[in-house]
Amino acid sequence: MNLLRTLCQIAAPSGNEAPLTEFLLQYIREQQATWNVQPKILHDERFQDCIILVFGNPRTAVFAHLDSIGFTVRYGRQLVCIGGPRTVPGYRLVGHDGQGPVDCTLTVDKQTGELGYEFTREVERGTELTFYCDFRETADTVQSCYLDNRLGVWNALRLAETLTDGIIAFGCWEEHGGGSVAYLAKYIYEEYGVRQALISDITWVTEGVRSGEGVAISLRDSLIPRRSYVERIRAIARASGIPHQLEVEGSGGSDAKELQHSAYPWDWCFVGAPEDNVHSPDEIVDKRDIASMLALYQVLMWEL
Repeated sequence: MNLLRTLCQIAAPSGNEAPLTEFLLQYIREQQATWNVQPKILHDERFQDCIILVFGNPRTAVFAHLDSIGFTVRYGRQLVCIGGPRTVPGYRLVGHDGQGPVDCTLTVDKQTGELGYEFTREVERGTELTFYCDFRETADTVQSCYLDNRLGVWNALRLAETLTDGIIAFGCWEEHGGGSVAYLAKYIYEEYGVRQALISDITWVTEGVRSGEGVAISLRDSLIPRRSYVERIRAIARASGIPHQLEVEGSGGSDAKELQHSAYPWDWCFVGAPEDNVHSPDEIVDKRDIASMLALYQVLMWEL
């Protein structure tokens, strides 16, 4: 969990993923000698702040987004959202502008709902603010801001330790409209002929998806994946004996939307642990669901 703690502490809201990208590149270069297969690392201006890792002879790609929700300082003391953060007055927000560090609290106008901040001075416009990271670990759970999607990134990095054949793609902007997966998917399909995807992301605890009952395999959200591909994944999951549960939702989405809307015949399935207190400083995930997520990804990348 020390790696997950570190990932959660790195501020990387949509559009400013570079700090997390640099950490990942350093981590991968330091750790890859201990992995079963040393991947080809693709990171240059063609991919902006994204990273593609290619292992062996890939058949399936795992997509994990680097970015998080947050806030952008507007004019005066106004804030605008990056993605869809929960907005509760008093939330602690941190950042850095040209005058130094910023450690302020979120305010919400009771009449207008306008977002702002309380601080000793005005923060420079365009400054990004993120939730203060208070990482809490117990015997059964981890709790922090930005488990969505640092936990998906953690899962991909742990998967890389044993992966022999496959692709891991770390993308950007997912929380605020997407954009990077389209060109990543195009490159991966054209260069490697890969058109199967798993989405390493975090879903929500609901009345039908419960904490502690295993990783969730999503049958649909606002989009519907190809049923034959999902059934293959379900069959592999049943045969593995790894705890899992099925998710059916009519809203929400992920990096999969860019795969579904692309001009290439991608199959995709969202497979992720459920969290509660979503998009807040207090996101919480059961460790049993984290373990089942990693275990199922290891089996799926071998079997698919």
